[in-house]
Amino acid sequence: MSGSPTRVFVAKLASTIVYDPRGDQVGRARDVIVMLQPRNQPPRVLGLVVEVLGRRRIFLPMTRVISMDAGQIVTTGLVNMRRFQQRPTETLALGELLDRKVTLRETDEEVTVIDLGIEQSRGRDWMVTKVAILKRAKRFGRRGQTAVVDWDAVTGLSLVEETQGATHLLATLESMRPADLASVLHDLTPKRRSEVAAALTDERLADVLEELPEEDQVEILGALDVERAADIIEEMSPDDAADLMAELPPETADYLLTLMEPKEAEDVRRLLTYEEHTAGGLMTTAPVVLPPDATIADALAQVRNPELTPALAAMVYVCRPPLEAPTGRLLGIAHIQRLLREPPSDLISGVIDTELEAMWPEASLEEVTSYLATYNLVAAPVVDEAGRLLGAVTVDDVLDHLLPDNWRERFAEVNRGE
Repeated sequence: MSGSPTRVFVAKLASTIVYDPRGDQVGRARDVIVMLQPRNQPPRVLGLVVEVLGRRRIFLPMTRVISMDAGQIVTTGLVNMRRFQQRPTETLALGELLDRKVTLRETDEEVTVIDLGIEQSRGRDWMVTKVAILKRAKRFGRRGQTAVVDWDAVTGLSLVEETQGATHLLATLESMRPADLASVLHDLTPKRRSEVAAALTDERLADVLEELPEEDQVEILGALDVERAADIIEEMSPDDAADLMAELPPETADYLLTLMEPKEAEDVRRLLTYEEHTAGGLMTTAPVVLPPDATIADALAQVRNPELTPALAAMVYVCRPPLEAPTGRLLGIAHIQRLLREPPSDLISGVIDTELEAMWPEASLEEVTSYLATYNLVAAPVVDEAGRLLGAVTVDDVLDHLLPDNWRERFAEVNRGE
């Protein structure tokens, strides 16, 4: 394995791009698989978990790795695209060993694993040879000392902890998009998944929950304190929060709604009154809404909000006050492409599309799909009988309901024609 450094730390491999010998990207490394061995033998590195197109995770044996460092990983080009399934004898180095409490043999001191160093032996096998540890701080508020020790200088790597933190795992995964972090969470054990979820901030966990299958959402939410669960739901978009609430027992959902801020709870309650596969059940109550005397510069400032999805940012809804759903009468919509072509100082009322008819909340999923396809839209307004804007349906939510319930798990198999 020429070109590789003598030692690689696994936390630095997270999200490293994997290339074939021609320089084409195969995927990204997401974890390292090790086997904890008995009889005082160092843990053996079996291979890498690599995420390829479609967020499918495959197993890449170390025998297929030509070179490896924190900048890139190069394979032989022979990659088995079968979905990775963890075996009972295998351990995820990042997902299961980071943040584990172990004991220093020499001092009997409890320390935390923050990284693992792996090296290639003379027999060309890769082994865990070093453990990066964090010692407890001697003073409150101070960070403890870090050190790198030989793998056999600690005990407890193979023991399953009752409660295991997630600080250093999350630091490793910090730059991941919510959808990618959701994929990591989905592949962890339920115990580890709950530990990682508990360590995420409310906003980050809300973003990740929106990308998870419903059964994972319910499981994670059920493991949280009810007051924090309510806070998480408040951070979710109203339509995703309503979808999640619909999966909970009615008494649990009702109690969580009482703990939420009145405005957020009101939006979710209103969405829950609509049938699931209708425009009302699909819509979000938080589109970009402006009054007719707003300028185009005002509109462009609103759609620059990084928290908006691309579909929500593609359209501005111009309404009479009040400007929170249900608003005053909808006057028209302004497409972002039109906004970009007009002087910023002009009023938005001069560029709105007043001819596009809005949808009723009772419109079926088929009608919503046909509407978006007919007018080449990625979002559409939903109004009541008085013409007041109730919300907007976006194409991502339509696709979410058109696909099978288990589409996230089946996406990989669909990609390869299984």
